[in-house]
Amino acid sequence: MMWQSLLKNREALLAVVIVLMIAAIGSRVPSFVSPGNLVEMFNDTSILIILALGQMMVLLTKGIDLSMAANLALTGMIVALLNFHYPALPVWTLMLIATALGLVMGAINGLLVWKLGIPAIVVTLGTMSVYRGIIFLLTDGGWINAHQMSQAFLALPRTALLGLPVLSWCAIAALLLVGYFLRFSRTGRALYTAGGNPTAAWYTGINAGKMQFISFCLSGTLAGFCGYLWISRFAVAYVDVANGFELQVVAACVIGGISTMGGIGRVLGCLCGALFLGVINNALPVIGVSPFWQMAISGAVIVIAVLLNERGNKRKGRLILRDAALARQKQAVNP
Repeated sequence: MMWQSLLKNREALLAVVIVLMIAAIGSRVPSFVSPGNLVEMFNDTSILIILALGQMMVLLTKGIDLSMAANLALTGMIVALLNFHYPALPVWTLMLIATALGLVMGAINGLLVWKLGIPAIVVTLGTMSVYRGIIFLLTDGGWINAHQMSQAFLALPRTALLGLPVLSWCAIAALLLVGYFLRFSRTGRALYTAGGNPTAAWYTGINAGKMQFISFCLSGTLAGFCGYLWISRFAVAYVDVANGFELQVVAACVIGGISTMGGIGRVLGCLCGALFLGVINNALPVIGVSPFWQMAISGAVIVIAVLLNERGNKRKGRLILRDAALARQKQAVNP
């Protein structure tokens, strides 16, 4: 019975798999399970966790945001340029600028999807290219390197607080805030309704298009915030920063059980999906797996996760139909 309930609970199953993977790698490389390495592994996954939370809110409304990494790259480049030309600007000001710019770019995506009715995948593929192009126009293909950034700009994400870097605390704060928003706020619950049952949403006065717009704004805001975090952590800004990272973000959501058909997903699943990928990305190089095999393994995991999600959705659909049929039979027997 315990194993059956575990198999039905995606988050619990992922947590067990993550622990088993860490233990297996630790048996071969003991330093892999040291507290310092585990903290560093979570820190490495922090940006993926934050971006996956934003992507989850878009997926809940039956959309998808493929421009997140480009949003991150553009906001990161802008704050890096500002820091280079105006080093006296406070870091918190740069963080607010990055977050606000991310919100604007997310709002552009949301308006195009909501008001013009363009499919989200088409809109975000287009804006992804636009944002990358703007970076090139701003820099003419140039780089901003660590020696061109102020020490305060680079130091904040690395600053330790209660044993964890500030970057890790940012991920924890994002998890708590998004979890509270989705569970207890009216707008958060409306995101589920808008994606899971648009007809019911319409009858209850929920504008599904507006909910998509809000989800894109939130996704863009988190991506913009991560723009500063990424650049300051890796101490370099260039056109191809985080190129292709949007696929990792979508993968983390899908592995965590967030449905691409909308209306299904939890913050805990999003966290587990991101940690699963984080462990794989950190573990495979340790045991000497080729980078090409790493890509193949990650792709195989995504395909398996999608199949499991679709199978679960179909099973739920069959149960609903079965229950409806039983109800009609009862009515026929006891009119």
